[in-house]
Amino acid sequence: MKQSPIKIDPLSQNGSTETASKISPAISVQSQWRLFKIALLVCDIILLYLGFLLAYSIRFDLSLRVFRLDAQPSSVFYGGLQLGLVGLWVGIFALNGLYNRKNLLGGIEEYSILFRASLSGLLILIFASFLVPEFIVARGWLLMAWGFSFLLPAIGRFLLRRIIYNFRQVGYFMSPTLIVGANDEGLSLARQLSNWRSSGLKVVGFLDKKIKPGTPLFGNIKVLGNVDQIEEVIEQYKIEELVLARSAISTHEKLLDIFKLYGFSNRVNLRISSGLYEILTTGLTVKEFAYVPMVCVNKVRLTGNELFFKTAVDFTVSFFGLLLISPLLGLIALAIKLDSHGPVIYRRRVMGVNCSQFDAFKFRTMYTNGDEILASHPELLEKLAETYKLRDDPRVTRVGKILRKFSLDELPQLFNILRREMSLVGPRMISPEELPQFNHWGLNLLTIRPGLTGLWQVSGRSDLTYDERVRMDMHYIRNWSIWLDLQLLMRTIPVVLKGRGAY
Repeated sequence: MKQSPIKIDPLSQNGSTETASKISPAISVQSQWRLFKIALLVCDIILLYLGFLLAYSIRFDLSLRVFRLDAQPSSVFYGGLQLGLVGLWVGIFALNGLYNRKNLLGGIEEYSILFRASLSGLLILIFASFLVPEFIVARGWLLMAWGFSFLLPAIGRFLLRRIIYNFRQVGYFMSPTLIVGANDEGLSLARQLSNWRSSGLKVVGFLDKKIKPGTPLFGNIKVLGNVDQIEEVIEQYKIEELVLARSAISTHEKLLDIFKLYGFSNRVNLRISSGLYEILTTGLTVKEFAYVPMVCVNKVRLTGNELFFKTAVDFTVSFFGLLLISPLLGLIALAIKLDSHGPVIYRRRVMGVNCSQFDAFKFRTMYTNGDEILASHPELLEKLAETYKLRDDPRVTRVGKILRKFSLDELPQLFNILRREMSLVGPRMISPEELPQFNHWGLNLLTIRPGLTGLWQVSGRSDLTYDERVRMDMHYIRNWSIWLDLQLLMRTIPVVLKGRGAY
């Protein structure tokens, strides 16, 4: 006899154990998305027309020298053309899935689709000019119209996304999510989804055959029943997203039964985790060999467009940053030489991507006989072995204390970034001696370049425990986006200026 699922109030997750808001959305999730798509369509129409109008104004009204000034535009022709192009572009956007829920609020991928769609519109216009000789448009206007047809809708979608993220803080645009499996993987998935609200998934509970229904597991999120009750729980809680923790499902038959029920359902989206969630963060791809689909593990966390954007930001900021602060680097080098004997630059051997090793450059902040100094303080040796940091380190010079307080000792690592050994933002550097302490976490930390700054830097720096630093690094690797990098860079500046948590 089946047990009845226990009724609990779905939670608004905010990354803590408490409910973010007691307010329940006044309209259904489907209606929320319908209104959003209408707003998105209206926004695209307005911004596309403004883009075409702006291109016309720049080309024909400003009389810029870069354009032919003898052109006599027809305002009637271009006015009608611009209205027609708005309809054409919106149609292309729709065909490319830019009003499909699965492609919305998806970060860089959405902008990539938008760019391809705008490029398709440009190619259609060029092709039409070849087929119809009478169809003649100014090339300058055409190129600007294409550029604005991507740029303005991209800005509009970015701003709308920020609005939606704010709505999600009070429970709107959140899809009720059920996790099948309450083992370590299932709990990690719940924690990850709860901490990263922009995913739009609101975990309302678990299904697990080994844990009694009603048992709270993560904050106030409880077990709602066992796997045999899946249909009843989905119906009762209006579940839209079903996440299977693969390692929690013991038999292929049970997995196949769930897939038969919801694999092709229009009402529930079925998502299956890899079963390697706690071990791998690099991502998985599916490739066929002799018509057999096999899962392949990516060797690095970032590839393709993600790697390109991150590298571009790293190189641009580092190159111009070094030019800007070069006088400061000279003054620091002089101060180090005057303060104590030894080289200006200290080379620290650290781990890079895929177990490679390199020398990270830092301004020297310790006396050259640091080992001898530390040997006279045996009480500090054990603490150093545990945390790799000492608050009152007797080996640090007078200038070194100032450099460490404001992280100025790490500025030479901008050269490591230009050499593609490091990144502006990334996990904390670790030495080869530290690696065994990470166990399987080390596999994850070495899938991305170590960073000059990172989530650990803006969240407490050296005041954090060793385990806290590792968890933050893992969170960063799993949740990387170019927007997260930019946010952390902006947050680093005030943290460094305050000098808190650095020693």
